[in-house]
Amino acid sequence: MPETKPQDADNVVLVGKKPTIGYVLAVLTQLSQGAKEVVIRARGKQIARAVTVLELLKRKYRPDLKVKAINTSTEDVPKEDGKVAKVSAIEIIIEA
Repeated sequence: MPETKPQDADNVVLVGKKPTIGYVLAVLTQLSQGAKEVVIRARGKQIARAVTVLELLKRKYRPDLKVKAINTSTEDVPKEDGKVAKVSAIEIIIEA
């Protein structure tokens, strides 16, 4: 699958440990401000939350959304003890 990069890095929503609805609102805000593409990114255990954000957007708020691409990768994250941990990551690119 070819890697697709958004034109504007401001249209990236990084999913973390906050409540899911906050990320849904962040994506809706980006779209309402005229963004044609929004990227939802997450790592590790938060990948499931990123998928939940996408499904909430598609089912409740914006059924017209299209998934342009889903990219997965593995990132090296330094640990406190100096070792490197491999962490899965996902990038979901959606367009209005």
